[in-house]
Amino acid sequence: MKLRSTDLVKGFRQSAPYMNAHNGKTTVIMLGGEAIAHPNFSHIVNDIALLNSLGLRIVVVYGARPQISQLLKSHGYSSPYHKSIRVTDERTLELAKQAAGQLQLDITARFSMGLNNTPMAGSQINVVSGNFIIAQPLGIDEGIDYHHSGRIRRIDIEGINRQLDQQAIVLLGPVASSVTGECFNLTSEEVATQLAIRLKADKLIGFCSEQGVIDESGNVASEMLPSEAEHALQQLVDSNTDDCGTGRFLRGAISACRAGVPRSHLISYKEDGALIQELFSFDGIGTQIVMASAERVREASIDDIGGILELIRPLEQDGILVRRSREQLEQEIERFTIVERDGLIIGCAALYPFVEEKMAEMACVAVHPDYRDGDRGALLLNRLRQQAKEQGLKQIFVLTTRSLHWFREQGFAECNVEQLPMAKKALYNFQRRSKILTLEL
Repeated sequence: MKLRSTDLVKGFRQSAPYMNAHNGKTTVIMLGGEAIAHPNFSHIVNDIALLNSLGLRIVVVYGARPQISQLLKSHGYSSPYHKSIRVTDERTLELAKQAAGQLQLDITARFSMGLNNTPMAGSQINVVSGNFIIAQPLGIDEGIDYHHSGRIRRIDIEGINRQLDQQAIVLLGPVASSVTGECFNLTSEEVATQLAIRLKADKLIGFCSEQGVIDESGNVASEMLPSEAEHALQQLVDSNTDDCGTGRFLRGAISACRAGVPRSHLISYKEDGALIQELFSFDGIGTQIVMASAERVREASIDDIGGILELIRPLEQDGILVRRSREQLEQEIERFTIVERDGLIIGCAALYPFVEEKMAEMACVAVHPDYRDGDRGALLLNRLRQQAKEQGLKQIFVLTTRSLHWFREQGFAECNVEQLPMAKKALYNFQRRSKILTLEL
């Protein structure tokens, strides 16, 4: 289907704030061997090149697990795993070096392409690999000798930063040398995680076969705290399915977030443009794991009624909000989403769906005066937008007397009372003269 010019302009305008936000930020991208082997990999490379051209400082860490396994199979050889780590003897190490070296050359060649229909057209992208990582042996665990399987001893952070400052893409693989000149086979998730932590990266990005972490209802979990990610990982462990792209990424993301990496993103390597959509759209497309903080957005419960009343009463007294009784709140509490900080409710909003018209009203939007300088209102709107989309709704509307400009800034457009759902139109207070605004989902 041909993209309309208006769609192109709208998409470009909506992505502009994210371009400014990501410019100059350090991002570590973890590419498993499964992603590299998939037909969509050429598009992933193009998108990484585009991010580089937009000013992101990018480190790409690639894995080679399936490629090593294929080489072992073709040579009639096998290597066991212990605790999801390959036991790398001398023969396996030689084949691992062969697979990793081949992938490094192939990935570098892809970044060197200059085809007119790719983001690399007319540009020179420098891809730098080197001995930035020094490894050491894992040793023996529970009587199992890992041989040439290793872990990170140190990372040349200054050297990597020098390359990133020159706008080069740093490409690192799963094989690294030691101070004694030996080579060791590392896991790509450990390399990516430790790089993200020690580089103080802004993001860690991983790819898996799904669109992110799939919850118990079969939907993509758009955002998780480390504790929630830990629960998802434990479910994979319990079902003996943790040795997959999702499981390996979750282990790294949990460690990275708790060590100070603000956001970790998991997206599908099968979906063309997933990387761009995740970073440059309001809703994203995959799962992001964010640092735990003293502040969180969650659904309200009956125990929150006192806090909500305390928050909204001053606004009701000023005529900004329509008065709600405690009894009404008790009946409608499942409609409310709150922002909680250190046990204090500092923000709230409610979503009232009108299913037949595929619309929903966002109502009772309030943020504590001491916290209005942040983005709590936008956080609440984002959460309610997600709820409305999950319910199959197409539009959100608001009625406001004082916050017209704020809603306009969030993308709402003014409309008239005739565009309201029939049930809401019958209740419209013409004396109050509230402005009506709508937002397409």
